[in-house]
Amino acid sequence: MISIDGFRYDYAEKYNAENLLRLSGAGVRATAMQPAFPSLTFPNHYSLATGLYPAHHGLVDNFFYDRKRDAVYKVGNRDAVEDGSWYNGVPLWVLAEKQQMVSASYFWVGSESAVQMVRPTYYFKYQEKTGIGQRIQQVADWLRLPEDQRPHLITFYFPEVDHIGHAWGPDSDSVRNAVQLVDAAIGKMVAMVDQLQLPVNYIVVSDHGMLQVDTTRKISLPEVPALQPMKVIPGGEKIMLYGKNEAEIKAAYDYLKQHENHYTAYLKNETPERWHYGQEDVYNRIGDIILLAEANYIFKSDMKAHPGHHGYDNNLTNMNAIFMAWGPAFKPHSRIATFENVHVYPLVARILGLDITQPIDGRLEVLEPVLNF
Repeated sequence: MISIDGFRYDYAEKYNAENLLRLSGAGVRATAMQPAFPSLTFPNHYSLATGLYPAHHGLVDNFFYDRKRDAVYKVGNRDAVEDGSWYNGVPLWVLAEKQQMVSASYFWVGSESAVQMVRPTYYFKYQEKTGIGQRIQQVADWLRLPEDQRPHLITFYFPEVDHIGHAWGPDSDSVRNAVQLVDAAIGKMVAMVDQLQLPVNYIVVSDHGMLQVDTTRKISLPEVPALQPMKVIPGGEKIMLYGKNEAEIKAAYDYLKQHENHYTAYLKNETPERWHYGQEDVYNRIGDIILLAEANYIFKSDMKAHPGHHGYDNNLTNMNAIFMAWGPAFKPHSRIATFENVHVYPLVARILGLDITQPIDGRLEVLEPVLNF
């Protein structure tokens, strides 16, 4: 299972990703795949890995506060990222390992922490120094191992398209180059694996799309007394505010609601039901107030404003991701409609013959029609 971070639903055609178009053309291709809300990297990679919405697996944002722990989780904090107690649900590699199946991960959210005290048999700590050629070579090397040591589930991650999309915006020549770089790498990976003559199935996904923002029109939160007591967890497209009591929360919300300016203020328990978010917050990690920027707008922050952003309402077309699959398990030349990413988990479990051991949000019947068996 390969993730290309930030690979928008339309990039393959837009930038002529010829290997992905050819390979998925012979297999399965979805119109798009809808990310979970919020349309951010960590929540969605972990939704793909667990079949759960973010409110149910606990990674509710790239950056959030946990009241019970009185601690903050942030993607850049290695201690938090590698601490398995932040992660809930049963990731695919944990499901596999617990059922005596060898798994491997070349970077995937959660794979370098011991979730339920289990890690993939083979995994790497995340860093971006290793070249793309060496990373794809590792996949072939794993598959060359003797059968009892060979992983039957491999998760693999490409960060390049997302990085470039943020820096230059989705319509840039730089994104075209990044798409073609990753596409060429996947073409090479498949050619290497083909030589091994193993029955390998490929699923290619992304976590979210990308849209262009106007970096000159930033939304500022005013410094007013009503907001002073609140704990604020910032973000470019989404801000969460945590209060100590109902009076604090009400005062802050009333002020923010009255002064809405290219954002919408939501009380946690009044977020749209289709997000499966505030009302379903199992681990009490979502802010009491959520501010969500309008498409093409961002909140002002200390960081440099980039032209490419995601994290908006997951109903926006440009937040949509990709789903492509090919190999002996998949019906050839199949086209399917847009679906939610939580349904990938039961599909992978079915292909690998794994029993799902805990309730999930994904349903096998959504993607079962693409299977060849």
